[in-house]
Amino acid sequence: MNDKPSDVVYVHGLWLTGAESVFLRRRLEREHGMRLHAFRYPTVRASMRDITERLHGFVQELQPRHLHFIGHSLGGLVIYRYLERFPQEKLGRVVFLGTPSVTSRAAVNAARKAAWISRLIGQCVAEELLVDRERRWTFARDLGIIAGTRRRGLGQFFAGFDEDSDGTIAVSETRMVGATDHVSMPVSHTGMLMSDDVARAAATFLKGGRF
Repeated sequence: MNDKPSDVVYVHGLWLTGAESVFLRRRLEREHGMRLHAFRYPTVRASMRDITERLHGFVQELQPRHLHFIGHSLGGLVIYRYLERFPQEKLGRVVFLGTPSVTSRAAVNAARKAAWISRLIGQCVAEELLVDRERRWTFARDLGIIAGTRRRGLGQFFAGFDEDSDGTIAVSETRMVGATDHVSMPVSHTGMLMSDDVARAAATFLKGGRF
């Protein structure tokens, strides 16, 4: 595989639009010679099957030689499900930013609080994060996971973390069997998208398969 990737698809998380990737995109483009393409999808209304179908169409339009992914939070699970459905797409590496690989305590506890919160979380989160799942990375791509340890975010009020977390997702929730590498950094769940260090770590992994 070419260790100088050029095309990277960014998949955003719950309630976001992809516009928040502007800092990450600029750093990857200016400092690391990569082109980042932000994929946008409805995080509340759509099912995971609908979202992965949209992502497949998005990738087909790009027609890249090699394809790399960065997924933030729920976006990592979108990539995971996409690769399950379309395993023969162009090879490349994957980076997860604060993506829960197991049931999210913050999401479960928030959904239990009230019906309106469940509706606000939406269908995709209900499918992926409110039920017990054991995910394993078995795809023919290197996976690097970045977890945050700065507790800033509403999720901490629902989850009551007694361990390292980024304020929304616990570090332990980000670990996935089969991942190539895992690193914790002093950033919050949203702050990791604006961090120079996170952008540098992501680029390092996409180029070489290690942080």
